Amino acid sequence: MTVRFEHQGLHWEANLERYVDLSVPVSGSGPRAWGLGAAEIRPYRQGDFVGSVAAGASVNFNDIAFNPHAHGTHTECHGHITRDPFSVNTTPPKPWMLAVLASFVPESRGTDRMVTLAQVEGYFSGPVPKAVILRTLPNPESKKHARYTGTNPPYLEASAAAWFARMGVEHLLLDLPSVDREADGGALAAHKAFWGLPGQPRAAATITELVYVPDHVTDGTYLLNLQVAPFENDASPSRPLLFPVRPVDGAAGIKE
Repeated sequence: MTVRFEHQGLHWEANLERYVDLSVPVSGSGPRAWGLGAAEIRPYRQGDFVGSVAAGASVNFNDIAFNPHAHGTHTECHGHITRDPFSVNTTPPKPWMLAVLASFVPESRGTDRMVTLAQVEGYFSGPVPKAVILRTLPNPESKKHARYTGTNPPYLEASAAAWFARMGVEHLLLDLPSVDREADGGALAAHKAFWGLPGQPRAAATITELVYVPDHVTDGTYLLNLQVAPFENDASPSRPLLFPVRPVDGAAGIKE
């Protein structure tokens, strides 16, 4: 199924039968961070009942124990760092939006590695869409099973997060456990800069972490469908889907 749509005065075409799933599922073998062990998916037990067909039950009936921030792809809102509760389910992302996928080799700063303001400013030469996906290089598939605790993984320079906010980016996605340094003393500078905190929070803005973008997906412009599970929580498991697009009717060229 092919659809055409207009964005910022340009006309685009997308094939909705072709897409790439950027999500890393919640599973016992999936990624984990922040000192947590593996996510657990196990049959419910009550008395003699075991919720497993293999164990003799009529249905499979599993309990799932996980933390959305530590296990698999998740989308979070500013309620992640505010005293007053705010749910990511309050302002879910719009079903369709243009997004740019951009790849960076994080720069070394002492013992840290980060995607810097200079890198993102140098990458984007024109208008920035409301959604941006950051892929860090190198990009091994082992990211989908990484044990991040205590490894000081790369992160986003706070001034780069602030720049994305100034450019009107509402949905920032990346393949790391956090936009901030693993151990930063609670500063959370990139989170705060992107969400406009302290001050007036950008209530519709989200950060999606622990995505995985396969190598065969090239940098460029895409149609994004960011599906967020309806949990009443500051963060929830999510499934970002990328659809290739192309300009039509004389629109400016893009990289696909």
